[in-house]
Amino acid sequence: MFAAFGTGQVLWSIFWFFLFFMWILLVFNILTDIFRSDDLSGVSKAIWLAFVVFLPYLGVFVYLIARGDKMGMHQVKAAQAQEAAVRDYIRSAAAGSSSADQLASLADLHSAGKLSDAEYEQAKRRVLAD
Repeated sequence: MFAAFGTGQVLWSIFWFFLFFMWILLVFNILTDIFRSDDLSGVSKAIWLAFVVFLPYLGVFVYLIARGDKMGMHQVKAAQAQEAAVRDYIRSAAAGSSSADQLASLADLHSAGKLSDAEYEQAKRRVLAD
């Protein structure tokens, strides 16, 4: 009923799956690099995209030959931008708001009638205790 699937066929299938998976990763890396490139105009991005989509093997290999060196620079640039964004977020989160800003916002809430006198005093004590 079922054909015997030996060790050789399993290893051969794993090898071909690995190659297919690597090809898919390579194509996605190239597509993201095309869109990430600041030095390409919209028309040239469209041409590269059409070349890679409609003639995938030739398009990928020509792209690697023509612009492979810039792919690494684009990845480094994207990683640096992401790292800078993370650093800015950490700085802004760590800085927080000062006690004076918190007291001013509490006073605004109190004067607007959103905080009762007891809630205002309790929140003010909490801010001054920190």
